[in-house]
Amino acid sequence: MISPTLDPKQENEPLAETERLILRFFRSEDENDLHEILGDEETMRFSEPAFHPEQTRHFLADFCIAKHGAIAAMQKETGKVIGYLLFREDSAEVYEMGWFFNRQYWGKGYAQEACRALLHYAFTTCRAHRVFAETTDGDRCVRLMRRLTMKPEGVLRKHIRDNKGNWADMILYGILKEEWQEEAAQKTDACISTFRMEEFL
Repeated sequence: MISPTLDPKQENEPLAETERLILRFFRSEDENDLHEILGDEETMRFSEPAFHPEQTRHFLADFCIAKHGAIAAMQKETGKVIGYLLFREDSAEVYEMGWFFNRQYWGKGYAQEACRALLHYAFTTCRAHRVFAETTDGDRCVRLMRRLTMKPEGVLRKHIRDNKGNWADMILYGILKEEWQEEAAQKTDACISTFRMEEFL
């Protein structure tokens, strides 16, 4: 993993902002919010076993803060961190992303909102060439990957053990910068067309 070198000012600045969320680097005070996510059995069902408190504390300090391997999705209204976003440079200009969200906020569109903002950050600020995501969840996660216009890139059969020790397929999706730019352009064109139609209503 390639970790960015940041000065303290950068670490405290928002990386991206949406209507309901602020994406920023993790801080030590996020420990309880992060444990609500990583310590939940259902949230971690397609990953490793749920974390115990000490494991969350170490993971936050080492991977999230020291290595900047993940980004926090903070709800604007409450200031609560409701999402964990894996975001790391896997190789030159190629980034891996992933996500876990507090189960109390499922079904409200937060994951899609955060991931779209993260892709924008990846392709603009970080100048990524490609972003990919991996999952053993062939249902919810794959649906989100498709909504993000990611493309299927392959399946590694019986590649990893799930949190119950069973072998599971690893599903890989990815998106290239030019594909992301094309989608962004189409959305802009659609907004302009709607605006012009409203002029005549």
